[in-house]
Amino acid sequence: MKKKHIITALLLSFSLTLSACNGKTDRSSSKEEEKVPAGKTISLMGKKSDLAKSYMTSIFDQYEQATGNKLEIIAYDDIDYETEAQKKFAKGEVPDIFLHFNNAELKRFDVAANFRTLNDQSWVSDLTDSAKAYCLNSDGDLLGLPYWESSVSGCYYNKRIMDELGLKAATDQAEFNALCKVLMEAGYVPICWPADGCSWMLQFGLDPIFADDPELLEKLNRNEITYADIPAVADMLSWISNAADSGWFGEDYMSTDWDAIGKKMSSGDAVMTFIWDTWFYTDLPRDNTYSLYDFGLMPVFVNTADDGTYEGGNLNMMMVNKNGKNVDEALAFLEFCATSENYNKAFDGISTVSCFKGQNTNVQSHMVTEESESIQAHERVSTASTRIIGYSGDDMVMAVNKLLNKEVDVDGCIKLMDELRMDSAKLQGAEGF
Repeated sequence: MKKKHIITALLLSFSLTLSACNGKTDRSSSKEEEKVPAGKTISLMGKKSDLAKSYMTSIFDQYEQATGNKLEIIAYDDIDYETEAQKKFAKGEVPDIFLHFNNAELKRFDVAANFRTLNDQSWVSDLTDSAKAYCLNSDGDLLGLPYWESSVSGCYYNKRIMDELGLKAATDQAEFNALCKVLMEAGYVPICWPADGCSWMLQFGLDPIFADDPELLEKLNRNEITYADIPAVADMLSWISNAADSGWFGEDYMSTDWDAIGKKMSSGDAVMTFIWDTWFYTDLPRDNTYSLYDFGLMPVFVNTADDGTYEGGNLNMMMVNKNGKNVDEALAFLEFCATSENYNKAFDGISTVSCFKGQNTNVQSHMVTEESESIQAHERVSTASTRIIGYSGDDMVMAVNKLLNKEVDVDGCIKLMDELRMDSAKLQGAEGF
């Protein structure tokens, strides 16, 4: 009997407790929700391959874990990105954060109408000069947070060979020309010029022409002038043609492709090449005569800037859409990304030139750090390939190789470059073409 009463009492107690617990759970949940509101969801649009970079996934994970907010990632295949993103903008379906390079394609998105300038943000002072310069518009306003891997393009040369010959890096065009002549006389190929499919060398030459004269670039992009109206373009092409005729590119430069650069530079077959620092970490063969520590850096000299030029890296920017649903939260996300503790964790071990002054976990080449003063004095923002409407590296190679093969002269090469550029601009629907 006693046992029966005990069981009954226990059942009653359990029932009351369960009821009380259910009620308490509901009320506690309600109070908890009042204390900790549900996290915001911020939309971010970019290319699939860009968003998959390790430093991007790292900062995304850090942000969600630290804030409780969520990122809605809107990713498109690289080849479709511009057109698909443009369709979304046309429908008013805009993301809070938009990833883009500061290039000619950005004109598709009506920057002034869609994006907030970021001059007033607390992290701006932490940007390196070159990273900040890349993200400015023609009025000097900051369009986005540069959050990407970067590099410095210039003339990289075999320091060991030069030291053995008692030669030093050039500081102007005349010295560079003389250096090429001496290297030729010493039995070396002065410059590895990969004419088979490689085009970046040409944009390095054009950069100073347009980076130093933004109005000239605007006139070209409004179709008010052509390359033929710019003497410096002819100066560059004449120098390239004369350099090839003088043997400065060697005998097989027309068949030298991307894969051959590493063999020529690591073996010492060629002394100099126009390329970027991260290439030495990713593509220079490790099992040959010369390693990355045998190379130094000087400016590129192709007869368009007497003191030479370096090209800064092309940087993906995080831009804040002022017509988005979460402008304040988007700005807070950029601030999170630009916090040293967070970006140093994300870029730990990544081979890149620093975009932030406080960046110290990335791998930065000795070649760049040794020439920091020269780079600061002569670096230009990447301009030709990114901001000339209708510019195509493939078209440039085709036109210049016709010049090198003596199929056209300098004027004929420029005419072909203009025709191809304008045809491309028309296909893009560029205004004025």
